[in-house]
Amino acid sequence: MRHLLTTLSLLLLSGLAHAGPAMEGAAEKQPLNMHAIAMFLVFVAMTMGITYWAASRTKSAADFYTAGGGITGFQNGLAIAGDYMSAATLLGLTAMTYTQGYDGYLYMLAFFVGWPCILFLMADRLRNLGKFTFADITAYRLNQGKVRTMAAVSSLTVVCFYLIAQMVGAGQLIKLLFGLDYNIAVIAVGALMMVYVTFGGMIATTWVQIIKACMLLFGGTLVMLLALSQFDFSYTKLVARATELHAKGFSLMTPGNLLSDPVTAISLCMGLMFGTAGLPHILMRFFTVTDAKEARKSVLYASGFVGYFFNVIFLMGLAAILIVGQNPEFFEGGVVGGKLIGGGNMVVMHLAKAVGGNMLLGFLAAVAFATILAVVSGLALAGASAISHDLYARVIKKGSATEASEMRVSKIATIGLGIVAIGLGILFEKQNVAFMVGLAFGIAAAANFPVLILSMYWKGLTTKGALAGGYAGLISAVLLVVCSKSVWVNVLGNPAPLFPYEQPAIFAMPMAFLAAWLVSKMDGSAQAQAEMEAFEDQFVRAQTGYGAAGAAAH
Repeated sequence: MRHLLTTLSLLLLSGLAHAGPAMEGAAEKQPLNMHAIAMFLVFVAMTMGITYWAASRTKSAADFYTAGGGITGFQNGLAIAGDYMSAATLLGLTAMTYTQGYDGYLYMLAFFVGWPCILFLMADRLRNLGKFTFADITAYRLNQGKVRTMAAVSSLTVVCFYLIAQMVGAGQLIKLLFGLDYNIAVIAVGALMMVYVTFGGMIATTWVQIIKACMLLFGGTLVMLLALSQFDFSYTKLVARATELHAKGFSLMTPGNLLSDPVTAISLCMGLMFGTAGLPHILMRFFTVTDAKEARKSVLYASGFVGYFFNVIFLMGLAAILIVGQNPEFFEGGVVGGKLIGGGNMVVMHLAKAVGGNMLLGFLAAVAFATILAVVSGLALAGASAISHDLYARVIKKGSATEASEMRVSKIATIGLGIVAIGLGILFEKQNVAFMVGLAFGIAAAANFPVLILSMYWKGLTTKGALAGGYAGLISAVLLVVCSKSVWVNVLGNPAPLFPYEQPAIFAMPMAFLAAWLVSKMDGSAQAQAEMEAFEDQFVRAQTGYGAAGAAAH
């Protein structure tokens, strides 16, 4: 372990040593930033130390998947916020506010409103019913093999789409900092992620997320305050001057600029709201706390941190219109008739440099890199657990796998997911990261949320119904995304999209609910009847953490 971490650190240092020649052609665009490089290396060294420490404490499958269930509600709330405040939040949503104004804030609100669903409908039951993955809940009283296979396939699909946004953000960030080729930057991030998860498991991932959340909250607040100080801390003055400069004028602060089509707007909001309750790496965090009370605390703390940071992001995006948009040194976009247009994912980095110089840029860049690594590690762990715990241990081995073999498969799966993430990051280089996360949420809302919520609350759900609903939501959501402009035209190069909208949730999510309900109602088998009768025991356990007999004895 020590030799591997040392070797990786030397490889990173050697890569940075060669960054100068690699970026000579782009030197005019971004000179070498030694502050950023120094802070980047400090963070990498710190996270390697956390991984080394966590590796010595990861002895069992419970340690690897859920940190042994010993995380407090406050710590888990910070870690969830760290998971949720991803590259799309810092990079993509700031850029969206910079270009679209108020619609960027509406986008953030749609992300945020999924938390009440988790708090009031799911937190207790997730903790009381689950062990390692959300498939533990969906398969609780149903056919283990079939339902776990469906849940694992669905989780891996969502993880892969979410990984795209993180890898694109990471590649662009390192390219900006070091002048490295984009592909090399993506490969470096993938390699670091594999080390964190393979050796440190959930313990390392959790503490990287906690540290990263604290750094992100501090760094974002500092940039926001320095930016607002240039407008006498007056929101009115900031908005007035931003609307004067921006090409959209006063409409910058009105809704409808980004999603003028109501079908797409509603579909996006549905995806972001219900997709939050279907993200496997978020759901997995509820198994790291001691009990349901701590699970509720986790959501409460996470909601506060995330809600606060979304407001910070919005203010930074508006300030960037004036501070970044008017400065040729930092400019992201173009000017037509003296009006600002366009924008890119790195606008928040240019804002940090404009208000705080290279030192603040270096700090925020290290924070952004920490953000990406933490989220990518959480995603990889969720995907690896779906492969090892659900598919290998429960489906292939039918519960007879040893902990050692399960953990070995999980580590192999992590390496495989890292390779997939690198390939997807290279393929989707030009996509806006916030938009790509929106697609991941849409698929999670259609594929995971319907079956998960029905398995918790509807007695009539059967195995056949769960399979029909899960696969209907997953297949329809993925097909609609592939046939939309974002993939069919922008990635595959076709002249026109087959599906006129870019968000699948409004079509795929009702399809999943309908398929699950209809097939369950039509299932009159003896197995279906037994599964319905078993709901009583599941309901009692969901409320108390004990089965019916255990609850009576307790």
